[in-house]
Amino acid sequence: MTLTRVPGLMVLGSIALLAGCGSATTLKPPKGQPLPVAPYGATATPTPADLIKPSNQARPERSDEVLKNSQQRRGDDFDLPPPN
Repeated sequence: MTLTRVPGLMVLGSIALLAGCGSATTLKPPKGQPLPVAPYGATATPTPADLIKPSNQARPERSDEVLKNSQQRRGDDFDLPPPN
């Protein structure tokens, strides 16, 4: 191999590795292995779809829309000049 081909092969290899990261397929346990046990306090064992769904803590929703509720800020009483 020449030194001019090495960077090209590295780029192609990196693209091939990164292409596998974005695949979204159904989650299945390995053959012969059961699903994980139910978490403490849960009434049932979670399904594979439940395991890949992000929790509210992992993906919180916005409680306010900034562009629709923009308001003028009131004056800050403690915004004083620095002492000399």
